[in-house]
Amino acid sequence: MGTEGKTKMTMRERLAYSFGAFGNDSFYGLLCGYLIMFITSHLFDTGNKALDNKMISIVTLIIMLLRFVELFIDPFIGNAIDRTKTRWGHFRPWVVIGGTVSAIILLLLFTNLGGLYKKNAIAYLVVFGILYITMDIFYSFKDVGFWSMLPSLTTDSREREKTATFARVGSTIGGGMVGIIVMPAVIYFSATNTSTGDNRGWFMFALIICSLAMLSAWGVGIFTREVNSDIRKNKKDTVGVVGIFKALSGNDQLMWVACAYLFYCVGINIINSLEVYYFTYIMGAPKAFSIFSTINVFLGIIGTSLFPLFSKHLSRKAFFTSLVVFMLCGIALFSVAGDNLALVLIAASMFGFPQPMVFLIVLMIITDSVEYGQLKLGHRDESLALSVRPLIDKFGGAVANGVVGQVAIIAGMTTGATASTITATGRMNFKLLMFAVPAVLLVIAITVFAKKVILSEEKHAEIVAELEKTWGKKLNSGDLNTPTKTVNIPTPISGELIKLSDVNDQTFSSGAVGQGFAIKPSDGRVLAPFDATVRQVFTTRHAVGLVSDNGVAMLIHIGLGTVKLKGTGFVSYVEEGQQVKKGQELIEFWDPTIKKAGLDDTVIVTITNSDKFDNITLTSQAGRKVKAGEDVLSLQIELNEDSSADEITNTPVGDPA
Repeated sequence: MGTEGKTKMTMRERLAYSFGAFGNDSFYGLLCGYLIMFITSHLFDTGNKALDNKMISIVTLIIMLLRFVELFIDPFIGNAIDRTKTRWGHFRPWVVIGGTVSAIILLLLFTNLGGLYKKNAIAYLVVFGILYITMDIFYSFKDVGFWSMLPSLTTDSREREKTATFARVGSTIGGGMVGIIVMPAVIYFSATNTSTGDNRGWFMFALIICSLAMLSAWGVGIFTREVNSDIRKNKKDTVGVVGIFKALSGNDQLMWVACAYLFYCVGINIINSLEVYYFTYIMGAPKAFSIFSTINVFLGIIGTSLFPLFSKHLSRKAFFTSLVVFMLCGIALFSVAGDNLALVLIAASMFGFPQPMVFLIVLMIITDSVEYGQLKLGHRDESLALSVRPLIDKFGGAVANGVVGQVAIIAGMTTGATASTITATGRMNFKLLMFAVPAVLLVIAITVFAKKVILSEEKHAEIVAELEKTWGKKLNSGDLNTPTKTVNIPTPISGELIKLSDVNDQTFSSGAVGQGFAIKPSDGRVLAPFDATVRQVFTTRHAVGLVSDNGVAMLIHIGLGTVKLKGTGFVSYVEEGQQVKKGQELIEFWDPTIKKAGLDDTVIVTITNSDKFDNITLTSQAGRKVKAGEDVLSLQIELNEDSSADEITNTPVGDPA
């Protein structure tokens, strides 16, 4: 059952969620990386090579097509989860059900279904297609439900960050572990002594991973609890593929970064999927793949840790280009490394090391494109923008699944093949498809990114600053629905009261952002000055927009130029659409961080729809110390026709007359 108002998570809950991420990424690695290898190298063994290759080709194409179909189903899956209401919550039932069903079906796909393909090939293809799409849909229910439940575990931002960190570690280890144990496990459990294992070995390997995935899903279901709060009221819209294309067409920066990432994603997925084939059939050393996978896990953690350091000294464009060029150098070395293990490990590591950092660059730009689109289009498409990245990831995986099957056939890496049976022509074809085609795609990605993506951190800071100046100005009179005449505005933070005209910023001091006041803060806690709805939470966490029950739109802006800090030193405790009560903490900031950066820490408070009110005046003397919640400003609201001045004089904002 859910809990009310919980902020702190227990270590048991955090570990359970981390274990869930471990199992989730282990399952994904098995599904996307090794099901195809099992199908191409072990499943079809009728003895008729032409028939076997035909079946491999058809099955891998079916997988690719079904994964494309599933892209269109995903948005409805998310909507169905969001509308789920049970005593166990929105998400946990789907994590458990989806994790259980998908694990069982995937395990079945690592069998020959009782030799059905030998008896009736058409029947096998139909059954395989039904099982695969069913498994993929239930896995999507589990995957979407698992990652969507993070905000429901706690309402505390710091707790979420801790839990997300645990989850990232779990997913990194889980995804890497599959590559580490795949060939040792397959060979160990195989009945025959071959370098690539046999059907029993692959089934036992799949059994291990599927069991871990199922146990982790049940662990999340049993040992975590969802929070019941106003924030979680059902208010999502279905985000479909058509909606995503609409968002792309209007937001050119989102479109171009998505385009660059699409070419990049298809390229790296092809190489990542074929690496195990290289170790198995080109080098004849499948167990060495475990060494590479182990190295890759550590490199992934190191790369993620180094990202903040590199991003401080390089522009996004230079950073992205440098990383992808480094990957291209790795591809070039990989293509000539042959069976030299040391060179192969170096080359594969050069290719793999930058990938987490490229992902983070793209994620940051996609996130920043939300504000870019908001300024350009006049509306905020956050859910649409953030849907683009996982859509492209799945598209890249789907293409890679289809390509890998065809590559295995062209190179002769199908059932019964070993490193010694691969011909020189087969090796050449394999290397061309594994290295040359992805290299071309990565070059296209660099070109698109360099020529079309202009959304730098500096550009984003300018956009956010511009949005701050215009926020709340377009609220219509329908928001002013309380029959109040004079209202008092409290300060959201303690400190020294300053006239707005004395603020060291021409835009604010001139009143262009609205009339109001400023505070030289004595602490770092920003509290809600009245009962309100959170209408805007800036991604940099240094500002928040509120609308009171009376329709007063207030912007609380912490410091001058603090958008450049990109959220460093700020913690937000609220989300867009959340209802807050007077005195509830909205933001906490570490004042020394602002001062160390050489920035002004003055907190500016403006009524952004000031043109809708009369007689906005300070009611407290500038220069005096005030406490959060103390009235410092007053304004007048015109009466509705059915109200009178005698009923509602001197009413505080947010309190009904």
